[in-house]
This record gives sequence, structure tokens and C-alpha cells, in this order.
Amino acid sequence: MNKTGKILVIGACGQIGSELTQALREQYGNDQVIAGDRLSAESNTGPGRPYVQLDVLDKDHLSRLVKEEGVTQIYHLAAVLSATGEKNPQLAWQINMQGLLNVLDIGVEGRLEKVFWPSSIAVFGPDSPKKDCPQQTVTEPTTVYGISKCAGEYWCNYYHQKYGLDVRSLRFPGLISYLAAPGGGTTDYAVDIFHQAVEHAEYTCYLEADTPLPMMYMNDAIRATLELMDAHPDQLTVRTSYNLAGLSFTPAEIAEAIKKRIPEFRISYAPDFRQQIAESWPGSIDDRTARQDWGWKPRFDLETMVHEMLKGMKVTV
Repeated sequence: MNKTGKILVIGACGQIGSELTQALREQYGNDQVIAGDRLSAESNTGPGRPYVQLDVLDKDHLSRLVKEEGVTQIYHLAAVLSATGEKNPQLAWQINMQGLLNVLDIGVEGRLEKVFWPSSIAVFGPDSPKKDCPQQTVTEPTTVYGISKCAGEYWCNYYHQKYGLDVRSLRFPGLISYLAAPGGGTTDYAVDIFHQAVEHAEYTCYLEADTPLPMMYMNDAIRATLELMDAHPDQLTVRTSYNLAGLSFTPAEIAEAIKKRIPEFRISYAPDFRQQIAESWPGSIDDRTARQDWGWKPRFDLETMVHEMLKGMKVTV
């Protein structure tokens, strides 16, 4: 049980939030973890109760909620992702940037113990190393999502250095889960391909066959988040955001892994604007700093991830 106060998960109905909320409730107790999202309580079918409808841009409401509920930790997950953000850049910037600043301000005002905020491989750009992209390197993002994440990393570091706020962050790769629907990211094909394979035995991919991207099974991502937040602050040397690696593969490679279990599955390719976004990102990530600082180590490779995905979708594997 979290003895010092309650935990608020903002964006609890999203791809990460729904599973992270459950994991936190298992660790701290159901009543200690408040799920928050913009959906009404009636339409919330994800994280369950306790639940509160909130808008991260409504700073006053968020501040009152933190005070009234005795919140001491915030996991701020609400964001407009890469592909969706390119359709409405100004909205994406407002939600991603102002939402984070609101949480950071409230973190200082409310003297929160910890804040978690996810960054992304979208902070990297065309001039970043494509293979084993290091912790410290060129970051020249080409999407509004990546720009907001890059700026957000420095805001987190600023609030830690200037105000002593304990903000922690991970640069997530593409995340894969059978429990939650994709949220509008460039890596979403790696989730959708499973649903199409199971339901229709065919999939048209919006990326080219040989496009490698860093990915991670959701179980590893949730575990990494909890391990980072449990680490002693003296262990942490990165206050922008930690590189995090799980596995890397191309659409052709994941399709082949699925075909081993669903032989009739077929894939075709029709690249769209997301191909250019994918090409601006690294194909693999070097996360040695996370491994050294707080002992990070992934558990899922491509074969075990595909097995667990299809098993979770009730496919005999």
C-alpha cells in the first residue's frame, strides 16, 4: 500500500494507462490509485473505479483534485501521438506541452513525491544514429509529437534542477498489447497486424517491408515504468528521459513470425505518410544507461512476444 498518499494516472484509458493503472492497483491497492481521463465516468469501460473525468488543460480542476484526494504521485500519460498529431499539429502541441507544464507546476505547488512522464523514440531524427542509438546523441525530431517530447524532456530536467521535483521518464519505443487499441502512433501497425491476422488472415501495412523500428511488449514497458519509479533517486543519472530497448523488427519479420502460427496469413504493403516518419527514427536503441543505473533488462523477444499476443487473443499457438 502507498502509505504516503494516492496515485493519479492521467490518460488512464489509453494504451499504456489502462494496463499501468491495473499494475499500480495490484501493487498499492485499488483505492490508492485514481484513474483519470477525458472520457465521462459513464463511457469509461477501461480502468474501472475510482475514476475521475478530467482535462489536463484544466489546471485549476487538476490542482483541486490533487489537493482534495491527497495525491502524492502522478503518472501523466495523456498525449496526442505521432501520426494523429500530424493531422492537427497545434492541438497536439497544446495538449502535449501545456498538459505537461500543468502537471509539473502542480507537482511543485503540491510538493508531490514523484512524477512519471513518458517520452518517446520520436525525439530522434534523420541525423540520429540508426543502429543502437545512444542515450546522448543528436535529437532533431521531424513531427510535432517528437518536438513536444524533446522539449518536454528538457522541461522535466529543468523542474528537477530548479525546483527539486522528482520527475522520471522513459523514451518508449513502439508498444504492443492485445488489451488496448492503438492510439494513433506510427508504430501502431505492430498491434493492428495481429488483429487483422486473426480476424481476416491478411493485412495491408502502411510501412515498407524492410523498415526496422524499436518495439516493446507492453508487459516489459509496464515493468520498466514500475522499476524506474521504485529506484532510489541516487541511482538515477538521467533527468531528461532514459533510452529503453526491448526488441527491433521489420514488418516482414513480424509477418513471418505470425505466419509460423497462422500459416494462411498474408501481408501486402502500401506505404503512406507514416513511412517518412518511421524512416526518421532509429531502427534500434542502446539502453545501457538504464541497465547500469537501475538494472533494466527486457524479457520478451520477437518469438515470445508473438506467442503471448496470439495466446492473449485466444489463438491456439
